[in-house]
Amino acid sequence: MLNFARIYLIPGAVLQSVMIGGGYGTGREVVEYFTHYGTLGGVYAILVATLSIAVVFSMSLELARVYKVYDYRNFFKVLLGRFWFLYEILGVMLFMLVIAVIGSAAGQILRTELGIPAYMGSILMLIAVVLLTFYGRALIVLVLAYWSIFLYVVFAIYLLAVFVFFGSELSHAEATVTDGWFISGMQYSFYNITAAPIILYSARAIKTRRQALLAGIAGAMIAIVPALMLHVSFVTQFPMILSAELPVYEIFTLLDMDWLKLVYLVVLFGTFIETGAGNIQGFIERLDGWWMEKTGRVLARPVHALIAGLLVALAGTLAQVGIVSLIADGYGTLAWGFMIIYILPLLTVGVWRLVRPLPAADR
Repeated sequence: MLNFARIYLIPGAVLQSVMIGGGYGTGREVVEYFTHYGTLGGVYAILVATLSIAVVFSMSLELARVYKVYDYRNFFKVLLGRFWFLYEILGVMLFMLVIAVIGSAAGQILRTELGIPAYMGSILMLIAVVLLTFYGRALIVLVLAYWSIFLYVVFAIYLLAVFVFFGSELSHAEATVTDGWFISGMQYSFYNITAAPIILYSARAIKTRRQALLAGIAGAMIAIVPALMLHVSFVTQFPMILSAELPVYEIFTLLDMDWLKLVYLVVLFGTFIETGAGNIQGFIERLDGWWMEKTGRVLARPVHALIAGLLVALAGTLAQVGIVSLIADGYGTLAWGFMIIYILPLLTVGVWRLVRPLPAADR
């Protein structure tokens, strides 16, 4: 059972954890890319995103398995050769954006609920991320996997409460579709699935092509189901929910269930922390791979923690821009860049590398 989880469930759970903080944790990302296109159009966009993520994630896992590359630097050396650094440029930009989004959301919630300065959210998140990073890959994978289970339980209770309190609004909701849902679903998948090369460290248990394929499909479903759950809940407050900065928080406020809101806040801060830690671990895996080539050993734990602290502190300065503009403008722009330097090469060069593997000396 444990081996089954390591192969088929943990890669998807870690992918979801890295994706979740800025989007599912606040709901803003779901509104921008799904609910914005109508009650039914949002479902169509979610289906498009699921299929796209499944294809790309499966191929990425298989490429990593065949070439034994579990950090994004070596992964893109197989895919892009000498131009591997192009992913790192966009990846660092996306990472900074993600940390800024979750830092902004954490600050808003602390200010609203506890009346304390917004910057305290970023400080608390920084401390937790640094501690997780210090203790390394094994702890991060374990925490991300178990927190994903906790998140599913809370979202299931949340959705049940929505059905109980707003069931009539949901049953009478008009099936609307707004043009652009297909492009939006693809765009959403392009920048979210770019986390796949970052979290390859969680897929070392995959040993066969069949396992890679099934793990990719399972991972897509694990990662995207919370988006469907949130979209269904947002339909009950459509179209008012489109302008909410923290849509999930708005729904919890309307439910007026203090205990559930408290549990949600705990889950939300946990998602912020796991998103930051999961992304930073991917960057550290890349640095460890480079340092191993240079010296024959990985970087020390205190260096890992120092890197994590500097990255979170630097990204926190972007949080002042505001969560809506960060997601609407930043994510959408980066999505097309990732399509060019990751998705298209994976579906062309990646397929060729799997059909005609590189000689060991050239890997």
